[in-house]
Amino acid sequence: MANLKAIRIRIASVKSTRQITSAMKMVSAAKLRKAQDKIVRLRPYANKLHEILVNLSQSLADAEVENVFARKSAPGKILIVAVTSNRGLCGAFNANIVKEAKRLLADKYYDQYMSGNVYFLAIGKKGHDLLRKQGLKIASEYNALLNDLTFEKTAEIAGKIMADFARGDLDRVEIIYNHFKNAAVQILTTEEFLPVETAPAAGKQGPPADYIYEPDSESIMKELIPTSLKIQFYKAVLDSYVAENGARMTAMHKATDNATQMIRDLTLQYNKARQASITNQILEVVSGAEALKG
Repeated sequence: MANLKAIRIRIASVKSTRQITSAMKMVSAAKLRKAQDKIVRLRPYANKLHEILVNLSQSLADAEVENVFARKSAPGKILIVAVTSNRGLCGAFNANIVKEAKRLLADKYYDQYMSGNVYFLAIGKKGHDLLRKQGLKIASEYNALLNDLTFEKTAEIAGKIMADFARGDLDRVEIIYNHFKNAAVQILTTEEFLPVETAPAAGKQGPPADYIYEPDSESIMKELIPTSLKIQFYKAVLDSYVAENGARMTAMHKATDNATQMIRDLTLQYNKARQASITNQILEVVSGAEALKG
């Protein structure tokens, strides 16, 4: 009977866990639908603006107009922006970011890392904790950003990074985040945020766009390029936020299914143990009756 009691307690525990994972799945699904609408609307605008940014940077370079955000120099001081989440229970979502950051250090910035010139900007508590455990230099953290993600707050962070780059305090800025494809698939992405590329992407080669500047190219550079960079930064963080909710919804869905299967297995085990217990009790009664007859 003690075995039956232990199985009953375990079944009740798994049922309680299933209720939690099921509730978390529904919450993540609701957040995902809301955030997904934002990223779907933002992507076409951000991509077109980025295309204009590249063409504009190329045109300004040809016109010998100074663009501080396109400054090319030897990668001495590196800032890597790692976008993770504040909470766990989303599979390998956060661990993959840290793994990619370590790969980037080993393959691309090993000399700078050994010289102590690689710094991290952590967006998300989980990433911050994992990076700190790895002994990596964290220049700043913005964990509260994900609690109320807005363009204004994200643009403020991007503005600080851009100011550091313009002053020459940074030579290159990379962003590592999870790109949202669908609820079950997140694509680990690394993008070079600064300096701004001045050549079209592969497959899109052609004559540079001929823009008519109003009022003039310098004014356009001062307004459009910073705005475009802030939009790109916001898109990366929003993309990661949507991917996080998709990863958590998928993880909780799998956890709920596993809990359901475990409950079935435990119930079957409980019924077998109960049947064996009843059979033993019947045998004891029959044996007692036979002994009285004798």
